[in-house]
Amino acid sequence: MVEDKIHMRATGPYALITQQPLGGKARMGGQRFGEMEVWALEGYGAAHTLQEMLTIKSDDIFGRTSTMESLIKGEKIKKPNLPASFAVLVSELRALGFKVDLIGAQYFKDRERTRPMQLEVPPEAIVEISKEEKLTEGEVVEEGLVKTEEE
Repeated sequence: MVEDKIHMRATGPYALITQQPLGGKARMGGQRFGEMEVWALEGYGAAHTLQEMLTIKSDDIFGRTSTMESLIKGEKIKKPNLPASFAVLVSELRALGFKVDLIGAQYFKDRERTRPMQLEVPPEAIVEISKEEKLTEGEVVEEGLVKTEEE
């Protein structure tokens, strides 16, 4: 009975976007460390344990690999980076039009090396492309203005 219920893992699969450990015994997932558990560790003043649980053991991609390297080589463990879920949050904020600048964030500098190539289209090219398209509901009066039938 106990053997059916007990579950543990050293390392295992991670979610593709957030890089957090998968949940559940069937998927070889990790144990969930919820909000109340975080509050409990904050209450005890266990800052280093909390930092480890929320970065290296969760979704800090570079910290996870560098910690494993350090343990194998017998070296001192390096400081953890920002979690990948924070990078997802920043990306979502930027997609909404917020300008988010991080001060002293080495994580994003390191992440640039592994990020897939991004295509940047200058605004002038977008204007040229939009001029070539045929408008069905209105016509371009000036650049950026569209005259519709309702006006």
